[in-house]
Amino acid sequence: MLGVDFEAVIPDVEELREGEPAAVVVENALRKARAGAELAPGGEPVLGVDTDVALDGALLGKPIDRDGAERRLRALSGRRHEVLSGLALIAGGGKLTEVARTTVSFRELTDSEVGAYLDSGEWSDRAGGYSVQGLGSSLVALIDGDLSNVIGLPIPTLSRMIARLQDR
Repeated sequence: MLGVDFEAVIPDVEELREGEPAAVVVENALRKARAGAELAPGGEPVLGVDTDVALDGALLGKPIDRDGAERRLRALSGRRHEVLSGLALIAGGGKLTEVARTTVSFRELTDSEVGAYLDSGEWSDRAGGYSVQGLGSSLVALIDGDLSNVIGLPIPTLSRMIARLQDR
């Protein structure tokens, strides 16, 4: 979308799970970027990103099973939460970090809606146990902020970071 060639790599890093949500996603993004920088040929710029869902000041993470997904969906039902993405860009011996924040409001979900969403399997490997770009969009009443952040890569934030990098 930005006209930048890239290679996607999933680094093997230990991610933080607890702490102040914005600080956690930035630290996880930095860990991913540092691991990627070790693999990058010739000092190519490396981007690390970590996205999670925060409710009541705590990160929800990805559910490991259907029961975990159900607990998350029921906790989010009828409530507002925040989707946070930490971005870390390492290039030319320097680093830039940013946090993107988007507020998402869920509708009040019925038992049958929760069950149907769980049956879809779409919750698997998704922060907060849902995916807004698929069937999960039916769970959402309102998104206040950047939709691309909720999908997982906040394009406006990344664009600003790239511009700052080029201005150096």
